[in-house]
Amino acid sequence: MTADPRLIVPLDLPTVAEASAMVEALGETVSFYKIGLELFASGGGMALAHDLKAMGKQIFLDWKLHDIGTTVQRSAAVLAESGCDFLTVHGEPQVMAAAVQGRGRSGLKVLAVTVLTSLSDADLVEMGFGETTASLVERRIHQAVKAGCDGVIASPHEAALARRIGGPGFLVVTPGVRPDWAAKNDQARAASPSDALKAGASHIVCGRPITAANDPKAAAKRICAEIAGL
Repeated sequence: MTADPRLIVPLDLPTVAEASAMVEALGETVSFYKIGLELFASGGGMALAHDLKAMGKQIFLDWKLHDIGTTVQRSAAVLAESGCDFLTVHGEPQVMAAAVQGRGRSGLKVLAVTVLTSLSDADLVEMGFGETTASLVERRIHQAVKAGCDGVIASPHEAALARRIGGPGFLVVTPGVRPDWAAKNDQARAASPSDALKAGASHIVCGRPITAANDPKAAAKRICAEIAGL
C-alpha cells in the first residue's frame, strides 16, 4: 500500500537518530511527517527536515510560533525558505497576520492553532476564558480566515465547523486522532481517523498508535486502509 498524504506522522522522539530510524521503519507507507519542538530543541530538527524533503517527503513544522509580530514575521520568512510545507502559529490575530506576511509568496502553508486538543472546557475556565472550547475555536477560525491563514489546527470534533467556515480549500489538520484499537493517551477530544476525515478534516495527525506500535509500518498501513476511499 502506498502512502496516503492525508496521514501525518509526528516524529515526537527524543533524538534525530530515533526519528530517522522511525522514518526508515515506516518506509513508503508514510509521506508526511511532523517535526515538533522536541526535535527542534535537540538541535537537529531543521537538518532532519531538509533530509526528509530531499527524500521527497512533506514536512509539517509544528512549532506554534507565538511572539510579537515582528519576530513571528521574520521567523516565518526564514522558514519559508526551507521548503517545508506546513507551519503552525498560535491563533491570535497579530501572530497570524505576521506569519502570513512573513511567508510571502512561498509555498509554506500557515496553520493557526485554535485550542490545544489536550484542553477541555474546565481547563479553559481555569485559564480565565469565559467560553467553551467550541466557542473559542469558532472565533479563532473566523480570525484565521480574516488573517489569510491557509488553515487551522482543530480537534476532530471541531473539524466540521472549520470546514464550514473556511470553505472547501481550507486546510483542517486534526491532531488527537486515535483509531478505535488505540489508547486515547493525553488527547481529551479524540476521534478515529475515518470520523475526522468524514467530519471535514483535510489531514489527520496520528502519532503513538503508529510510533509506539510493535510494528509501526503495519499500524500505518492499517490506518491508511481505514481511510482509503474517503
